[in-house]
Amino acid sequence: MPTTVREAKRALRERIVARRRDLDATALASAASRLRDVVLALPEVAAASTVAAYVSVGREPGTGPLVEALSEDGVDVLLPVLLPDGDLDWAAYAGPQHLVPAARGLLEPDGDRLGPAAVTTASVLLVPGLAADRRGHRLGRGGGSYDRVLARVLASTTPAFTCVLLHDGELLDIPVPREPHDVPVDAVATPSGVHRLR
Repeated sequence: MPTTVREAKRALRERIVARRRDLDATALASAASRLRDVVLALPEVAAASTVAAYVSVGREPGTGPLVEALSEDGVDVLLPVLLPDGDLDWAAYAGPQHLVPAARGLLEPDGDRLGPAAVTTASVLLVPGLAADRRGHRLGRGGGSYDRVLARVLASTTPAFTCVLLHDGELLDIPVPREPHDVPVDAVATPSGVHRLR
């Protein structure tokens, strides 16, 4: 049995990552299209002029169709750029041809950097995760990048609507282990629907 929050987080991460390994390309592509439709139907997204999102990699819930649809609808899409200290800078999405390989297997926009505070201009923040519970506590990869971003957004004068994108089955009925620095999100979106949490 895990004896600390960090050990409990690590054990849960390992279980979810192992389960994600079983997802095949066809299932991932289908889920990405359904996730796009679910997120675009959110009233907060429909009203947004700027959305901060991310480029999915590996077995993460696919964001490619969603990012492209937002851009085609005239929404300014901000994408993260990982800084050496683990914080996130931001740059505007300018099409898939402007995404370049970066550290940790990520894809990042090659445009001008807007600064870490640029995320506070977005009215919607879509974040990655491995799981979340019904109180909005999210399990990330453990680097703390999005904890910083969520804290920055929460402290802004007009906090964004925050939503973690997950696969079906990753919204848990049991509490996600949490530490004092963990910031909850407002909602979870999966290919089967949206769950408002707080």
